[in-house]
Amino acid sequence: IQLVESGGENIQPGGSLRLSCEASGFMFSTSDMAWVRQAPGKGPEWVAAITPGGVTLYHTSVKGRFTISRDNLKKTLALQMNSVKPDDAARYYCSTGRGYGYWGQGTQVTVSS
Repeated sequence: IQLVESGGENIQPGGSLRLSCEASGFMFSTSDMAWVRQAPGKGPEWVAAITPGGVTLYHTSVKGRFTISRDNLKKTLALQMNSVKPDDAARYYCSTGRGYGYWGQGTQVTVSS
């Protein structure tokens, strides 16, 4: 299983950012996928998940601001982040597998003006 995240950068509070994840090595179209983030000094935090059919779930802290989506043909996962807050600063990981045990290397999102 390979998961390669991209799109992280420094962003100002209130701004928007789109993260992407390219997946390979497993049956993407039939796999639940998720975004997980980890801020310095904190434990991992599940952000959003999406089923193969497109049903989505969000952590309460991002609901209404973030949108998770997938393209089963391209085997890609995305996270559209709007109205970004300083608390959203973290390393973001694409995740799949039993218990979401497989992560990519992550992509860093920093929030500062």
